Amino acid sequence: SHSLAMSPPGPPDGGWGWVVVFGAFISIGFAYAFPKGLAIFFKEIQDFFGTSYSEIAWVSSIMLATTYGAGPISSILVNRYGSRPVVMFGGLLCGVGMVSAAFCTSILQLYICVGFITGFGLALNLQPSVIIIGKYFLKRRPIANGLAMAGSPVMLCTLAPLNQFLFDNFGWRGSFLILGAILLNCCVAGALFRPIGAATASGKTQAIEEGKATLKEEVTKDAMEMSSPTNVPTETKTEEEEGKDCCEKINQYLDFSLFKHRGFLIYLIGNVLMFLGFFAPIVFLAPYAKHIGIDEYSAAFLLSILAIVDMIARPTTGIIANSKWVRPRIQYFFSFSIAFNGTCHLLCPLASGYTGLVVYSVFFGLAFGMVCAMLFETLMDLVGAARFTSAVGLVTIAECCTILLGPPIGGTLIDTFGDYKYMFIKCGAVMVLAGTFLFIMNYYNYRMLAKEEKERKAKEEDPKSVRTENEVRNNWNKETTQDGPELEPLREEQEGLKKEVNGT
Repeated sequence: SHSLAMSPPGPPDGGWGWVVVFGAFISIGFAYAFPKGLAIFFKEIQDFFGTSYSEIAWVSSIMLATTYGAGPISSILVNRYGSRPVVMFGGLLCGVGMVSAAFCTSILQLYICVGFITGFGLALNLQPSVIIIGKYFLKRRPIANGLAMAGSPVMLCTLAPLNQFLFDNFGWRGSFLILGAILLNCCVAGALFRPIGAATASGKTQAIEEGKATLKEEVTKDAMEMSSPTNVPTETKTEEEEGKDCCEKINQYLDFSLFKHRGFLIYLIGNVLMFLGFFAPIVFLAPYAKHIGIDEYSAAFLLSILAIVDMIARPTTGIIANSKWVRPRIQYFFSFSIAFNGTCHLLCPLASGYTGLVVYSVFFGLAFGMVCAMLFETLMDLVGAARFTSAVGLVTIAECCTILLGPPIGGTLIDTFGDYKYMFIKCGAVMVLAGTFLFIMNYYNYRMLAKEEKERKAKEEDPKSVRTENEVRNNWNKETTQDGPELEPLREEQEGLKKEVNGT
């Protein structure tokens, strides 16, 4: 049977989409900034439970690992239920996790409540927020992504003093209760993610009217097809449909065929490599400043400088990436941003004194904001909005490993050599390598795409490659009916058979 299906409307590129961007600003901001802001409470929690620094550090590590590792689960839920309910449920999980953490009596319970429950809630906020932007925007998508990603530095600048205020007045248990209530605002942000509905009522009416003319043809065609014995459904088809295994059902919600997509694989390899050196410089910037004799307040202010520049860089990068000169070459722009980030880290050991570190923080914030603003935009540019939900889930779980390994490797270098410069050199070299890899491979990918497109057009324009079945049949008939000495014996045999039949 046939049904009249209406194509979904295209991205509106504005309107309610800007409200969606505001909701994504909140959700993405909490997802990225909240794990970093919890470090203020770690010292008191460490003293309260009598744990080591490495044990308390696992709270943030588990939270980050869960946030990134749960990417595929988040993508499956979005494909099944949509962004709005997933984000709202994630906000509820965040609130429950932090409120439960306020009553924990052991570090293991903190791992569960803060690390796993809150981390999973943040995962349900991150991916759907990025995905919904791709459904509301096309032409202005880089700008929308840049504005939404700016939520991370804004939230970090807000949560740092807020957490310190809460800690001074309510302690870590009271602070966790209040933070749990604050995280419920993710539910409000998710409520703003109104799904793009089907066509309007007038559009439906128009589609129905247009369908009336073909409805009789469809019914007649169905009747003729059903009357033919060759079209009777067999038990084999039913068994095949009912015999789908678990992997096939999962593939309905998570597109594993992306691993055959050349552009996706290039992006995945480059980003996994990049994250080995992406977060470690932020973690060790303030300790490095203290190591060279800068006071604690001034060292902490370096992170504020970085966050402020990052806050400005993200939407600005979105505007630049949306320009007609950069948009078609956004993969190259992204590659340059990664290499620029790595160059800043390579030059950091040359910075002398506090002024040098301020300059480094400014350029680091600029480069960091550029990369973050285009992190998901470039992926969507490669795979398209339809496959982006699956792509972001598969990418985040792959990035999870290097995100966890990056800072510990940097810390090992510091412990081994007793100097921070080797950590910055390692991070810089890795990011320059990742940027160079992406630039070269994207150039290769663009060349291959152009070649494939040229070959496709050549086949369409070549009349020899589009010979129809009738043309082939007519040519064969002409060849077999033409006069020639090689066909004479066959004709004589046919005439003899006809006479025998007529005689009988």
